Amino acid sequence: MTRQIPPEVTMVPRVTMLPAGTALWRCHRTRYPATGFKAVKAHTLFDGSRFDCTAEDPYPYLYATFEPTTALAEVLLRSMDFDPELGTRLVPRAQARQYTLARIVTTVDLTLISLRTEEDLAAVCQTSWLLDSEPDDYPRTRYWAQELRRQTKEAQGLLWQSRRHRPREALVLFGDRCGDAPFADEPRTAHDLATPAGIEVANGLLAPLRAVIMPESEG
Repeated sequence: MTRQIPPEVTMVPRVTMLPAGTALWRCHRTRYPATGFKAVKAHTLFDGSRFDCTAEDPYPYLYATFEPTTALAEVLLRSMDFDPELGTRLVPRAQARQYTLARIVTTVDLTLISLRTEEDLAAVCQTSWLLDSEPDDYPRTRYWAQELRRQTKEAQGLLWQSRRHRPREALVLFGDRCGDAPFADEPRTAHDLATPAGIEVANGLLAPLRAVIMPESEG
């Protein structure tokens, strides 16, 4: 565990290039555009996700993945237990219907700090704690993200192994460093999870993870 303040040393992050034309997947709230960066600042101590911005470093951010199943898992399977009788993770329909699964495409090359291996993590004085810690530690992981941004001015995001769909990868992009139009205007594919067709697609992807979006309540 490296649940500590960043040491006063110069880190040497290992970076990787995400080329223009890369397809990414997002499970995003339907009321917002698939290519939109979120600018809501997490409280320094409460709420928010692992690498959200705070008032101390208010960058817009966008989470994405390379596979549609990973995008669904990252959003819908957080802290989701398996039903003891069915052995399946039951995602409430009311939760799922707020989201759309969309495929977007980058228009520019993007430089990401790689956090995918132990060597990558050691390069920034970290361990898997940075990626696997529970929400109680998110104020600390956000602080570390801001330190990585401070020390690596060329970095336009972070790349790591998804906690909920290993060994696939997830990423976050920093909107203040990605230019004016880092994505094509419209998503190439979009599945609204408030529709029967969208639910069918999502459940087909989630089935190998023993997860399902529940049907509408008949009550």
